Amino acid sequence: MALGLQLTLSGLAFGGLVFLLAVGLTVILGLMDVLNLAHGSFYMLGAYAGVTVLHIVGSFWLALALAPIVLALLGAALEVAFFRRLTGRGPLMQVLLTFGLSLVFVDLVRWRFGPQNQPFPAPPQLSGSIGILDFRFPVYEAFVIAVAALLGAALLLGWRRLRVGAILRAGVADREMVGLLGVDLARVFTLTFAAGAGLAGLAGVIAGPYLATYPGMDENVLILALAVVVVGGLGSVAGALVGALLIGLATSVGPFLRQEIATALVFGVMALVLLVRPRGLFGLRA
Repeated sequence: MALGLQLTLSGLAFGGLVFLLAVGLTVILGLMDVLNLAHGSFYMLGAYAGVTVLHIVGSFWLALALAPIVLALLGAALEVAFFRRLTGRGPLMQVLLTFGLSLVFVDLVRWRFGPQNQPFPAPPQLSGSIGILDFRFPVYEAFVIAVAALLGAALLLGWRRLRVGAILRAGVADREMVGLLGVDLARVFTLTFAAGAGLAGLAGVIAGPYLATYPGMDENVLILALAVVVVGGLGSVAGALVGALLIGLATSVGPFLRQEIATALVFGVMALVLLVRPRGLFGLRA
């Protein structure tokens, strides 16, 4: 029982981190119809922005607050300068541009910080571990679960109850009709893209002490975020949350069962969901 609880909690922590990255990706893809392969770069840049703030002021909490703002501003600027031009250009242009941007970002990070890992210690308040049954669970992982749960609840509430959530849901379902109703879609796209980049940056800061901060840290987590989008369904916050939890649990349990099948288990979950529901668990449209 203790082992099962430990694996579950570890899976929830990692799933919560992936959720912060995947929720912006799924809403952007559902609303704007843009597959942003550079989204993982916002996660990486968020981690490095956090490292920079931490080195300058020595405060993890300030880094946690400022890095998402910086990434949101960067995301808004990129949407206006580049992504707005992708409307109606087809998936090939989207893949070429976003993949190119991701290569540029990783090279800029490697040029500025070097190829080695950057130290990103957790604050003293989140160090150590707590006793649960007969195992020790890291306090920082409990913090990751708490942040993901609070943000997930806030996003679900806003998605269902606030006017902006209604606009986004309607935009995912029928973008042209929302534009005909007088909604400024260009502004909605920019704000949505900025919010998604900010959440990815927040995930990067949280990942710094939890995983590692290095050039190319976005590659594996972006693949998992795309798997979450597929499992949860396009344009659904609830789908991103449930999908991230399933992928997180699969990532935690897989290495325990057998190291060789760890990756296969993650994508086996995705394949199983697609067989049952091709649109994903909460997909709003195919």
